[in-house]
Amino acid sequence: MTVDGWLADARASYDTVAESYFELTRDALAGAPFLRAALATFAEMVDGPVADVGCGPGHVTGHLRGLGVDAFGIDLAPAMVEIARREHPGARFEVGSMTDLRLADGSVGGLVAFWSLIHIPDDVLPAVLGHFRRVLRPGGVLLAGFHVGDGSRWKTEGYGGHPMRIHVHRRRPERMAALLRDAGFAITAQTVIGVDEPVPGAMIFAG
Repeated sequence: MTVDGWLADARASYDTVAESYFELTRDALAGAPFLRAALATFAEMVDGPVADVGCGPGHVTGHLRGLGVDAFGIDLAPAMVEIARREHPGARFEVGSMTDLRLADGSVGGLVAFWSLIHIPDDVLPAVLGHFRRVLRPGGVLLAGFHVGDGSRWKTEGYGGHPMRIHVHRRRPERMAALLRDAGFAITAQTVIGVDEPVPGAMIFAG
């Protein structure tokens, strides 16, 4: 599949499920103390504007803004961006792709990729992380969250039973850390959550 092909599938899939995804995730952070703690730590560390890349309906962007962070969101799916603008009228949201991040070099003090890298193929991921490194200012902070595991699955339905066409990739923290180092990052912290769940999560801070 070409890059344009999988991106088109991802965009169409999340446009299709946008409202259902919003309803399912709007209060997700309320029941996720470890995620809130990570975002609070990130908010303490970061200085300057923050890009929430793959922001979906904007719940993480909005949470960061509530912590005093100058956060804005970017998402591939126009329907997700419409919801984010509706729900967070004071924030900036735009349509864009992390594979071609339209931000100036060194223009952000922080970047969040909260479970948005899970749809990026292995062969494209290094270029995406290179974009992240490029747009971060010296001393900037990246917070990446992702599914822990090996391999990927092809998802054809989700978020209220709507049709989807998208790969969901799982990666080991040590592998993600190595990819980040290859892109020029230094790892400052990493943690695994939901260790005994079928699909744990991981978060890595890098700068």
